[in-house]
Amino acid sequence: MSLRSLNVVMLFWRRLFAAAFIGSLLLPFLGQPSKAQLNEYCQLPLQAVQEKENLRLSALRGDFEAQKKYQKLLLQHSEAVRDCRQDNWLQVQAIWLRLYPCDVKAGALDRIMDRIVNKGYNAVYVETFYDGRVMLPSNDNPTVWPSVVRASGQENTDLLALAIQKGRERGLKVYAWMYTVNFGFNYAQRKDRESAIARNGKGQTSLYVVDNGSHVFIDPYSVQAKTDYGRMVQSVARRRPDGILFDYVRYPRQSGSNSIATKVTDLWLYTEATQQALFRRAQNTKGLDLIRRFLGKGYVTASDVAQVDQLYPNEGEPMWQGRTLIANKSILSASQRQPQLQSDLWQLSVAHAMQGIVDFVNLAAYPAQQMGVPTGAVFFPEGNQIHGQGYDSRLQPWDRFPSNFEWHPMSYANCGNVACIAQQVQRVLSMAKPETQIIPAIAGGWGQSVSGRPPLEIQMQALRQFAPRVRSVSHFAYSWQDPQHDSERKLCRTQ
Repeated sequence: MSLRSLNVVMLFWRRLFAAAFIGSLLLPFLGQPSKAQLNEYCQLPLQAVQEKENLRLSALRGDFEAQKKYQKLLLQHSEAVRDCRQDNWLQVQAIWLRLYPCDVKAGALDRIMDRIVNKGYNAVYVETFYDGRVMLPSNDNPTVWPSVVRASGQENTDLLALAIQKGRERGLKVYAWMYTVNFGFNYAQRKDRESAIARNGKGQTSLYVVDNGSHVFIDPYSVQAKTDYGRMVQSVARRRPDGILFDYVRYPRQSGSNSIATKVTDLWLYTEATQQALFRRAQNTKGLDLIRRFLGKGYVTASDVAQVDQLYPNEGEPMWQGRTLIANKSILSASQRQPQLQSDLWQLSVAHAMQGIVDFVNLAAYPAQQMGVPTGAVFFPEGNQIHGQGYDSRLQPWDRFPSNFEWHPMSYANCGNVACIAQQVQRVLSMAKPETQIIPAIAGGWGQSVSGRPPLEIQMQALRQFAPRVRSVSHFAYSWQDPQHDSERKLCRTQ
């Protein structure tokens, strides 16, 4: 054999040995799910999902080796989803989740969080305050609301803290999702909080206009309501979630002809705190007098205008915040000025109601922001619409929410296709400042239509047109995607 031939043979064997050596190093990792093994939605393959579930169950039965393998697999799956998301146009895919008292059972949260990761999610919004209950342990609940977990022996169980821990172990960001202006039925049962409940000009609270009887909306100008809610946000923020989302940042949604507010008695202005705050917007005595008359009767007449002129002859035109004068207005008669004054009083009343919502969510977010916890607001894209001379009864001024909030528009339009969903997102984008982070929430299930809405895959394809402005999305909800598991958890029938 020639020297050259010998060198070729030696080079061949060196390469073969090197390949074998490298292969032996990689062998332990060949079973890991890689980016290539995940689908375009960063969902794990069924084999990997089943392997993890088998290990979870074995670990739950006390198998120490299974527990070690399970923890290792959690890390591998976390890294696989993380890498997939980094290369995906959707860098964050979140899901909305309600937890139940039964979820304190051993292994229950593990199973839930595993399923969330399996479907390619890297964030979860855990419902923390809803229906008048708060997810704080009974022995560490300084709020006026009862705890979600109240079973004997569970007084120190911190379900929110556990959910945050279990989520982060799997690479999930865990947000606390909280009702805001909707304080729940329990709050309305307290005699010492009656003055904090919102009331309209028909003598109704939201209990009379919301069908399910569990939603009670408060007066956003109430000092008591602000204090109660702020104390709760402080307690939640101390658990250090990755963010806090404020939902129900609005007034009640009404039906039929009441879905549009067209007169002052439709508005939730008839509590002491709200009215006193409104009266303080008057800039002279004439203005204050007309505001009082407008609230009392629902309108002002030419006679009212004339009487106010006679009572306060040294003042000019009735004035309040936001009102601008038109030249030579004072030479017009009372009957000529009445239509404009009545229109201005209506606009003042609507603006005052909306400003209460904006002020309340800003104040609610403050304790969290002081602790460095990001905040966001959840809203309906059409909740701030004007309908002729009327307004959507929810009076949800989301276009005035802070731009340093995350904005989560609930894009739940249902027209049988994705066009109306995309239109809702487009409307929000057109009204938001460029720096505002927009994270649309869409409703549905994977691979199937739910309640007439297209599958999530199709909805997300429609939202892709808004990239890179939109890089995150959330799905409502875990209970929609797995109603059987949700039902089992309610009834404590799950492992």
